Amino acid sequence: MKYATNSLESYWMPFTSNRDFKAHPRIFVRGEGVHYWNHEGGQVIDGSSGLFCCAAGHGRREIADAISNQIMELDYGPPFQSGHPAQFELARRVAALTPEGIDKVFFTNSGSESIDTAIKISLAYHRARGDGQRMRMVSRERAYHGVNIGGTSLSGLVKNREAFGVGMGGVAHMRHTWLAENRFTKGQPEHGAELAEDLERIASMYGPDTIAAVFIEPIAGSTGTLVPPVGYLERVREICDKHGILLVFDEVITGFGRTGSAFGAQSFNVKPDIMTMAKALTNGNQPMGAVAVDDTIYDTICDATSGAGIEFFHGYTYSGHPAACAAGIATMDIYEREGLFDRAAELSPYFLDAMFSLSDVASITDLRGYGMLAGFDLSPADQPPGVRGLEAQKKLFEAGLHIKMTGDSGIVAPPLVAEKEHIDEICGILRQVLSTF
Repeated sequence: MKYATNSLESYWMPFTSNRDFKAHPRIFVRGEGVHYWNHEGGQVIDGSSGLFCCAAGHGRREIADAISNQIMELDYGPPFQSGHPAQFELARRVAALTPEGIDKVFFTNSGSESIDTAIKISLAYHRARGDGQRMRMVSRERAYHGVNIGGTSLSGLVKNREAFGVGMGGVAHMRHTWLAENRFTKGQPEHGAELAEDLERIASMYGPDTIAAVFIEPIAGSTGTLVPPVGYLERVREICDKHGILLVFDEVITGFGRTGSAFGAQSFNVKPDIMTMAKALTNGNQPMGAVAVDDTIYDTICDATSGAGIEFFHGYTYSGHPAACAAGIATMDIYEREGLFDRAAELSPYFLDAMFSLSDVASITDLRGYGMLAGFDLSPADQPPGVRGLEAQKKLFEAGLHIKMTGDSGIVAPPLVAEKEHIDEICGILRQVLSTF
């Protein structure tokens, strides 16, 4: 199907070069398994699970039927002072996957909303404990924590911040963990654990009793897959424990099997206090996010309110929407029935070996990867940052491959249902296209 350019003009596209796109559109019209089909009928292999959402692949009839059946039974229920069964069932299913003791689940509609919710939970928790002076947040350079005002303030990506003023005050940033000596490392790099000491320095500078929480992506995903150095997350956990700071893991990308375990927390054997999630929670079939918190946090906030009063003045009109919960439950069924988390762990060595076979491509200046998530850096050559990345994404699409590009970094994250031949196809197209740069 052909689209006239003027039929695209009304929609202001997110995180997109609108003028360039509308002159040369890249439109998906169908998805099934590990493939999309574009508006001209061409097949495109999905190398990034949509936007890290579709871990179980596209076109899952079980999820579509669950959504349809739920809407016909109950299309909407107000989430304030009332509930419906699917909310409680999905919360139970998610809590069964999180580390022991992280058993309370608050539903949102996106990863961005999950981050802002986690910020508010952190503040409410410290206030309930009598530590209301703890209002500072700590994040990292190159971090992506969504695009609401809290997440934008936590962001360590310059382009996500520069047009929007100072944002939320009281945010300090640790250094990112990319080091030149770790280039082309498969798995956790050896160097960089000492970068966790930035948190100690920030605590010393501002006073540890002023810091509410530190936000960490177990693997910094959108910036290009920065895998944590050996010992880094463990040291961050130690410093948080020492100073009474909450540790928040942003598992929006790393959650639901991407690292070979349910969450990055289990893969790296570091337990946070709060976890944010979204994307693969519903296999991308409905907008939904969640925040899972340690029971102690939930109990502290609830116990600080006497009687039957509202304990936490926060929520969304669509928190735990019936259709989203139905999609989430059906997705959890698929993950369990098909053993997709274990499958990701088994497929990871083949995937990473295939990705690292591209190390000889001259335009690739670094490769990183863990589980079923890999990233590469593309040499910008003599172009401004991001120009070659956009050019690469367009050429890859034309060659039949979709991946996520952030500036000049590419992120590859195939659906967990992918077969070895799909990985070979992805890496073959990457080699074919990137060898021309």
